[in-house]
Amino acid sequence: MVNNWWKYIQFRLFPPTCILCHRPGAEGLDLCPDCRRGLPSPAAACARCAEPLTGTASALICGRCQRRPPAFDGAHTLYLYRPPVDRLILDLKHHRRLAQARLLGQLLAVAAADWPACDLLVPVPLHPRRQWRRGFNQSLEIARFAARGLKLPLDSSHCRRQRRTDTQADLSARARRANVRGAFRAEGDWAGLRVAIIDDVMTTGATADALARALKARGAAEVRVWVCARAGMHG
Repeated sequence: MVNNWWKYIQFRLFPPTCILCHRPGAEGLDLCPDCRRGLPSPAAACARCAEPLTGTASALICGRCQRRPPAFDGAHTLYLYRPPVDRLILDLKHHRRLAQARLLGQLLAVAAADWPACDLLVPVPLHPRRQWRRGFNQSLEIARFAARGLKLPLDSSHCRRQRRTDTQADLSARARRANVRGAFRAEGDWAGLRVAIIDDVMTTGATADALARALKARGAAEVRVWVCARAGMHG
């Protein structure tokens, strides 16, 4: 009851305002209906890695996943990594605009209600030095709001990045896989758990693949990837 009253007071004092156009938000989101409809939703995509496909079927497996299946069991994305979603993510990551994390996490929670169920969320960890320099982990901030909306536990302490890696953005797909191979370590007992990895953007899936391998090595029964945006490998 106290939490409901607090939410009501916050809504009255600080009503939601669209991050993109500054008009009133809707459904408790900092996003207006027009801007929400204009976000680049995915159409046909690989059912395993969510890579955008040129066909129309929605249950296809791309050739790359057929040749080299990733360690994760499936990937689900909110949007394509195109304007204005790319700007939302870049502003969060590089300009510390944490309101974007709240919006993306809330949208992720709404979409994930229709995705395969999981037992808990795990944000992709940053190396401690990179997190210290940035001041926060954007995937963790997004995951906080997604977990709250879905009423699911969030585990940010039993997976860690055990070695520093180069920034993935400028690397080829093969170099990305090599860059993050063995980079993550999961601790504790994950036996039988269905885990959803949370990240802001996925391009080749190399980072999620490496983290999924670490989780499955500790007994996770199923690992899926929930991302805010999917960047196509071919642009």
